[in-house]
Amino acid sequence: MTTAKPFPPELRDWATGHLPGLDTSEDRSWPRSTSLVWRVSAGERHAYVKISPSTLDFEREVAGYAFAEAHLAPWQAPRLLATDPHLRAILSSSLPGRVVRDLPLPAATELRLYEDAGRLLRRWHDASTPATDADRAAVRSDTKDKAQEAADCLEHLAPHLAADRLALVDAASKELADLAEQLPLVYRHGDYETRNWLFDEAGGRHGLIDFATAAHGTAASEFVWLSGAVWPRRPELHEAYFTGYGRGLTAEEDRLLQLLTVRLGASYLRNGLAKDRPDLVARGHLVLDRMTAHRP
Repeated sequence: MTTAKPFPPELRDWATGHLPGLDTSEDRSWPRSTSLVWRVSAGERHAYVKISPSTLDFEREVAGYAFAEAHLAPWQAPRLLATDPHLRAILSSSLPGRVVRDLPLPAATELRLYEDAGRLLRRWHDASTPATDADRAAVRSDTKDKAQEAADCLEHLAPHLAADRLALVDAASKELADLAEQLPLVYRHGDYETRNWLFDEAGGRHGLIDFATAAHGTAASEFVWLSGAVWPRRPELHEAYFTGYGRGLTAEEDRLLQLLTVRLGASYLRNGLAKDRPDLVARGHLVLDRMTAHRP
């Protein structure tokens, strides 16, 4: 059982200054040490308070909120109400709906939701500002790190994987940097997973939260979690998503997505073996099995 994280008094004082009459707070953090989020209320008014884990996360989230307000409808993304750089604190409006991850939905509703999710992300990507040289350099560095991680995993996983799986991990170590360099950059949400999607059942609307990793990157890198966790077993959701997105992936984007997903699966497996975590081992094998089946 996860223990609720207490709402710090200094943070309460700050939030009360922007939400007078604040009378309740409820821990809404994810079960990890770096996640610090509370739902706060003042009578019938509700908002969320978050402490960013780093200055970079704070700056990216503030910029992401500004971008969302400029390009998404009020029901598609919450609005920024106040910030405090010293506390790395963010106060944002409450958005209707429930988190989509593990939310049971009728098949037709789920298909429509994935189509809406693809449409919203395409709207986000199309509004991107041009990438700077610094953005390109950051993407280059991140991709090289991922390629090196794949190379490191290859050595550790050799006794645990069949030759075709190892070949994909090897390809990730060798191809990722060149593939990413060939592709244009967009301003990404950066964590476009179902844990950050909200579904408002009353209005049938899809919303988006959490902008802490918003930054420029390749469009294909936005789809890695879905590629490994959802689409291989639910191809109809893949089709619905890209119907909404409005275009399929190019051959280069598809290869990049596959190898980024391979890198993720290899990382799960290596960490699971190192930490004696059967859940991570199983997840890693599953992702690599799925990507091997996808291989052209």
